[in-house]
Amino acid sequence: MTKDDYWIFGYGSLIWKPPPHTDKRVTGFVRGYVRRFWQSSIDHRGTPEYPGRVVTLIPYDEWKEMKDIHESYEDELVWGVAYHIRPENVEEVKEHLGIREQNGYSVHHLPIYEHPSSTSPIVARATTYIGTTSNEAFVGPPPHNDQDELARRILKCKGPSGQNREYLYNMAEALRELSPETRDVHVFDLEERAKRLEKEEGLELAKEEKREMKQDTEEEIENLPPLKN
Repeated sequence: MTKDDYWIFGYGSLIWKPPPHTDKRVTGFVRGYVRRFWQSSIDHRGTPEYPGRVVTLIPYDEWKEMKDIHESYEDELVWGVAYHIRPENVEEVKEHLGIREQNGYSVHHLPIYEHPSSTSPIVARATTYIGTTSNEAFVGPPPHNDQDELARRILKCKGPSGQNREYLYNMAEALRELSPETRDVHVFDLEERAKRLEKEEGLELAKEEKREMKQDTEEEIENLPPLKN
């Protein structure tokens, strides 16, 4: 990968909160992985005292050996966005993401595909930050596979980057907009549970907090580079 052709694939907050110095983006997916809210976050969506939960990618062969109530499939497509970085800013962006993704994530390189029928990638080698199952921040499925408890934690957590629920809701909305082929049952089920628990357990945000969360999201979306034709 040269500086003239440096791409980054985002499957989490990078979908709606891009790295700096991007000049184009393409919607695409990776094969052979499963997306789960199984990575703890102490520096963005939670704190050391009460870690939040964010997504990571798990190789399908590893995931199928784990206990998970949400189905996934060997041919599942994990949709996201690939960003091209301007050559003169590659080293700066690497440094930026090294800090942003420091809580357990490591660098991997994956091919990105554009259509389910594609046999050749649209991006041959995209830098992808993954929290592997052996990293210290990987927590795996919730105890007893209690998805309500996972959703409840997300509702209660907040970190330097904002509300943990904002991350979940933005993720679900972004995936619906990216592709009608996305299945991501895990993400959509957590979204549904969180919104139900907000009402049932009085965990809704105050009006001012809702306004701030909406404003943050709108500002991030405004900074997205144009899609590549």
